[in-house]
Formats: sequence, C-alpha cells, structure tokens
Amino acid sequence: MSSRIEQIIEEIEEYIDRDCKYQPLSTTKIIVNKEHLDELLRELRMKTPDEIKRYQKIIANRDAILADAQAKADALIEEAQMQTNELVSEHEIMQQAYAQANEIVTQATAQAQEIVDNATADANAIRIGAIQYTDDLMANAESIIGHTLDSYTTKYDGLINSLQECYDVVRNNRAELAIPQEDGSGYEQGGGVE
Repeated sequence: MSSRIEQIIEEIEEYIDRDCKYQPLSTTKIIVNKEHLDELLRELRMKTPDEIKRYQKIIANRDAILADAQAKADALIEEAQMQTNELVSEHEIMQQAYAQANEIVTQATAQAQEIVDNATADANAIRIGAIQYTDDLMANAESIIGHTLDSYTTKYDGLINSLQECYDVVRNNRAELAIPQEDGSGYEQGGGVE
C-alpha cells in the first residue's frame, strides 16, 4: 500500500509528463501551471510530517518488534541451551548410573561366583570328611570284628580241642572199664561198650 506522499509524487510526475509542454526550441525546459504545481507541493509539505511520523512509528514499532523478537529468540535460545545442558547432564547421569549398575552387577556376579565356589569347596570338604569318618568307623568296626573273630575262633578251636580231648578221655576210660555184658545164659561176655 503506497503512502499519500508517494501518490502526490506520482501525480506530479504524471502532471509533468501529461499536462506540461516543452518550451519552444528546448527539450529540457517545460511550461507548468504554477497554481496546480503549488497545490501539489503544498499538499506534499503538509503530508510529509504526518508520513514521517507514521514512518517513525513504523520504524519504532519495527525496532520494538525486532527487540521483542530478539528477546524471544534469546529466551528460546537460552531455554534450548538449558534443556540441552539438562539433557546432557541427564545423559551423563544415566551413563554414570549404567556404569555403576554394570559395576555392581559385575561385583555381585563375582561375589556370587566366589560364594558358589566356596560352598562347593566346603561341600566337597564335608563330603570327603564324611567319607573319611565313615571309612574310619568301618575300619574300626572291621578291626574289632576281625579281632573278635580271631579271638573267638581261637577260643572256639580251644573249646573244640578241649571237648575232643574230654571226649577221647571219656571214651578211653570206658573202654578200659570193660564191663562184661550178660547174655541169656547168665554168663558175662567180655568187651567194651561200643
């Protein structure tokens, strides 16, 4: 949208081109209607301060708009920078948290493995101790049973021998007695008891 000053200038140019004629024998000088030109110039002079004020307002508004836009842009940039810093900080915190979590998991895994290894070693030691203890008990029982067996075998053999000797003595003694036996005739027969 053109201003009134621009319109007046265009009217002056049109007036010069359309209504003014060249002076005789000149290609640069023209004849003008002084009243009409004065009227256009007077209007131009009157409108110029208003237009200048309007342009000054526009410029001032433009400066205010630019300042406001610059302030908003600066605020947005600052906010974006803060958010970026927060995100970077959160990212770093997350990275640290992940690193600490991984370290804790690694330590826990190592401790768990150590506990399992120790429990396995203890279980093996207990199993071996139990086997050794059982073997010691069985060896002791074996020794006692073997000694008892040897002792009673010897005693049994002694008893058998003693009984055999007694039996032999009793048999021999009976044989020596040679009690005669009666037959139906009333006579004794010789011979031992068989």
